[in-house]
Amino acid sequence: MAFQQQNRINVNGRIRAREVRVIMASTKEQLGVMRTSDALRRANSLGLDLVEIAPTANPPVCQIVDFGKYRYELAKQEKDRKHSTTKLKEVKFRVNIDEHDYTTKVRRAEEFLDKSNKVKIQLQFRGREMAHKELGDQLMQRVKRDLDGMSQVEMEPKHAGRSINMTLSPLPAMRRKRKFAPMDEAETAAAEQAEAADDDHDEEDE
Repeated sequence: MAFQQQNRINVNGRIRAREVRVIMASTKEQLGVMRTSDALRRANSLGLDLVEIAPTANPPVCQIVDFGKYRYELAKQEKDRKHSTTKLKEVKFRVNIDEHDYTTKVRRAEEFLDKSNKVKIQLQFRGREMAHKELGDQLMQRVKRDLDGMSQVEMEPKHAGRSINMTLSPLPAMRRKRKFAPMDEAETAAAEQAEAADDDHDEEDE
């Protein structure tokens, strides 16, 4: 079904077809095919608009909806499409991470997801930590729970050598719900410095 672009939407009196297939947008109820004049009266009686969403269908498909809200959602979807070039970001954790660092890293992951990036969560074991892999598994499950309002699991936690890896992909923008406060510029800069220090430490361990 080909939906119209925002700048070419026919609404109310601009709809030319004599008959249209009508959907009630709020409930997704199919009202069937009716004369356009009857559909307009139905929309008007509800204080809403008749909006043509699939003009090339036979008959054209229309929604009964608040046109202002419809345009807003359409513009938001278009913006999301333009920014949908997904990148894979990485956030690293340790088994013995303290609470403050944990929260910082999860907030960092939220920032990436909110910008429609995928996030690779990596937990690395050092030395004797390998003897407590169950603690790593528990931490990965905690990260998954804390980010479930922003993401869905693309790859479940998987052991690979001295690490556990998990990939999260962002939920659609309208379904995302933050659990933590957004990071300000100073916090972001501090997190980036900490990540660089972690990378240097990893290279020393190898």
